[in-house]
Amino acid sequence: MTECFMCKGNLENKLTTFMVDLGSCIVIVKNVPSQVCSQCGEVSYSAEVAERLEQIVNSLKNSATEIAVISYKQAA
Repeated sequence: MTECFMCKGNLENKLTTFMVDLGSCIVIVKNVPSQVCSQCGEVSYSAEVAERLEQIVNSLKNSATEIAVISYKQAA
């Protein structure tokens, strides 16, 4: 993907932070490989990265903590 699906701007490979609020826990994943639009800032992920984020979030759903912060590369 080289073009933003929102505005047709150019996508750049960057590391971003992904956050999701599960209600009982907020999960923050740092240093996520992403494509970011240089024009509008829209962030997108490859299918492989999106699948990995889903695995990380699912593994922390029943966490005993209210906030979980993890690095993408260190997530097991």
